[in-house]
Amino acid sequence: MLEKRHQFCILSNHWDTLSFCRRRDGEMKVLLLSVVLGLLYAGLGEAQLLLVPFSGAWKTHYLAASNKEIISEGGPFHIYIRHIQFHPNDTADVDFYVKSDGECIKKRVTGVRREGLTYDIEYAGQNELKILHFSLKAIVGYIHNVAEDGKETDLVGIIGKNEEISDRDYEKFKKETTDRGIPEENIVNFTDNDDCPEE
Repeated sequence: MLEKRHQFCILSNHWDTLSFCRRRDGEMKVLLLSVVLGLLYAGLGEAQLLLVPFSGAWKTHYLAASNKEIISEGGPFHIYIRHIQFHPNDTADVDFYVKSDGECIKKRVTGVRREGLTYDIEYAGQNELKILHFSLKAIVGYIHNVAEDGKETDLVGIIGKNEEISDRDYEKFKKETTDRGIPEENIVNFTDNDDCPEE
């Protein structure tokens, strides 16, 4: 039996209204938790609306690829993300820089949501992007790229809101690279050489 000072109860267990209450020293604190993953992975229309608050400034921290060449400097996926805007119309704009001969070139791509957290993006060929994990401070994503010459590459990346990411988020990124057979030596740290403009 729980002590009277620390009592927990579930007010609702419906996916989109999951709520908990906590009693402590006679004072009830209600914690409303928006459990979005059930909606997001179910591919419901509300998924994109729930992502809109995650719009804003983001920065590339690490990328890993089955073909390391495309994430090395001069490769199309050696990218420094700066901003992501999730729109209510099931699209998302990504602003980023790529380096060519040491020069930072600004680019923008638009992803179209197919279902759940999966987007189709045209850039350096055709891409299927899936958001695998997200928190208030980090997003881990997977990209399957089919280049114009038909060559296929698997990529996993982690972007963050701040200059540093938590160990927990990084471990999620590492697990996704391992699960997809990407060797550790194919992980590139983008924070060490990010000298492109902030915007």
